[in-house]
Amino acid sequence: MIKRIAITGPESTGKSWLTKRLAEYYQTVWVPEYARDYINRLDREYVAEDILKIAKGQLELEEQIAQKARKFLFCDTELIVTKVWYEHKYNSCPPWILDRIEDHRYDLYLLCNVDLPWQDDPQREHPHLREYFFDVYYHELQSRNLPFEVVSGQWEQRFKNAVELVGKHF
Repeated sequence: MIKRIAITGPESTGKSWLTKRLAEYYQTVWVPEYARDYINRLDREYVAEDILKIAKGQLELEEQIAQKARKFLFCDTELIVTKVWYEHKYNSCPPWILDRIEDHRYDLYLLCNVDLPWQDDPQREHPHLREYFFDVYYHELQSRNLPFEVVSGQWEQRFKNAVELVGKHF
């Protein structure tokens, strides 16, 4: 059985880069962030219903790609990110997302620290709230008693730290 590892955390903390690097290192596949492609295809601002569609699309994409995984499946984001995003933007969260967080767990969550410089991107919304969101993710993972580690360091050191943490758990 494959081990599913979620790469999570605030905006602009190297999640996508780290997910790809880990998949290359472990010679397996990775799941991209569904929201990025979905929002790029919109010809309007996203709305609350879009976030629920993104959550469902993320899980569907993960299941498709999981069929090709070898030993590990690295996932660029997970539903706690969707929950936090929804709650911050709309002060609520659909029960479907909350239920899936409970029944769709990962073998390890790597929480990316905010010690990388901010990189502008049209889809990023909160450069001044990264530490706040890091604390929210940390609390979410801790309060749910999920297996997680914080990944810190500049780019190459962050990758090396992540490899060590994966090795520690598996």
